[in-house]
Amino acid sequence: MPQITVYSSNMCSTCEMMKQFLVLRGVEFEEKNVSTDLEGRSELLSLGYDSTPVTVIGDRTLAGFDTAEIDAALKAL
Repeated sequence: MPQITVYSSNMCSTCEMMKQFLVLRGVEFEEKNVSTDLEGRSELLSLGYDSTPVTVIGDRTLAGFDTAEIDAALKAL
């Protein structure tokens, strides 16, 4: 199972940027679209967030899209 989970939603351009950034970095990730995945939505809410994207990389939870934070979290894996 990947150590990276992206919580995304429909019509979210920032979510698309996040996923494409991870693809460009060559890392595997699991996507949970909270627009259609009720369990994923519950997980997102339990993390304390109600908007997307939220990305869990190892033990770090990142909200939004910040390439420096993403790269630092990937390096720490």
